[in-house]
Amino acid sequence: MTGAILNAAGILVGSLIGLARSTPLSAQTQALFKVALGVSTVFYGLRLTWLSIGGPFSLVLKQTLIALLAVTVGKLLGELLHFQKASNRAGQYARRLIEETQKERSLRFSNGLNACAILFCASPLGILGALQDGLPGQPDGVGYFYPLAVKGVMDALAMLSFVRMFGAGSMLAALPVFLLQGTITLACLIYLEPFLRTHALLDSVNAVGGLIVCTVGLVIFEIKKVELADYLPALAVAPLVTWVWK
Repeated sequence: MTGAILNAAGILVGSLIGLARSTPLSAQTQALFKVALGVSTVFYGLRLTWLSIGGPFSLVLKQTLIALLAVTVGKLLGELLHFQKASNRAGQYARRLIEETQKERSLRFSNGLNACAILFCASPLGILGALQDGLPGQPDGVGYFYPLAVKGVMDALAMLSFVRMFGAGSMLAALPVFLLQGTITLACLIYLEPFLRTHALLDSVNAVGGLIVCTVGLVIFEIKKVELADYLPALAVAPLVTWVWK
């Protein structure tokens, strides 16, 4: 649960810094963070995929084709199930809470807590990161917590503004974020990981997860608008394709 802890800690640290600072971050500092976060997501995404693919050339080619096929089919499935639309609706609801707070300051605490919790919990990167944290993706068998560490920095930067708008109560959003991500991580670690490892399906899930993490960099750099939530079903498609292609 390292990733969940880091994400929650990022929210708390960002809140404390936001309360202590009287001015927002400069444009230059924001640009620096943007580059660092974009590079980090691409690097850690490619690293996870690289660690999950290996062996003779024929096997590497097969694993790569499985990952690409899983991403393609998963994207189509996500569109059919309207994953991104559901994520967008959550974001729209959070924005309405923010607009209500700007009109009625007495709602700062409740609306601030709810808006921050929704935005941070509904993030596809948070769900993906929690899953990867519960599926060992490193040579030492430790969960791959880096995506959630990156998200923790993103949320910390967001909290710099949110605490000025909503007050200190908004930092309590760290609790639902930790509980949600921790639950997903533990469920994957206890139930999903043993099954995937027993049937040699773990690497395919991690390879696809790495590719999806990479797409976050495209969003951060504003290279392309990516409907990240629609790609999440690819994580379930990957082991199915691997199973059939044995």
